[in-house]
Amino acid sequence: MAAVAAKRSVPEFAPGDTVIVNVKVKEGDRSRVQAYEGVCIARSGGGINENFTVRKMSYGEGVERVFPVYSPMIDSIKVVRRGKVRRAKLYYLRGRTGKSARIAEKQKAFGLATAAAAAAPSEKDAGAEA
Repeated sequence: MAAVAAKRSVPEFAPGDTVIVNVKVKEGDRSRVQAYEGVCIARSGGGINENFTVRKMSYGEGVERVFPVYSPMIDSIKVVRRGKVRRAKLYYLRGRTGKSARIAEKQKAFGLATAAAAAAPSEKDAGAEA
């Protein structure tokens, strides 16, 4: 498990996040990479057997695909946006279309570390002027 995980860099993502999964597709003797963009609606399993399900709308029809996280057919995974959800499994999205199927974007956290970092440069600038 550690050897496989060390070779592959999988970003942190959770259900509700919009991801782009670049999948290696073999057509005859040629091989190419195909992008599959959608919302992660579930993560299941653990360790080397971990899977995630991505749902997208294609020509008005919902399409779901299950990917093993450590599959050699996955070229890369990129997180496009983080979704704000309260469930681990978003299967309720299957019955929804349009605006009701939208997921709110997670707001960036502004904590003490951000405030301290913002205050530090202004003190240096004040000292340089004096």
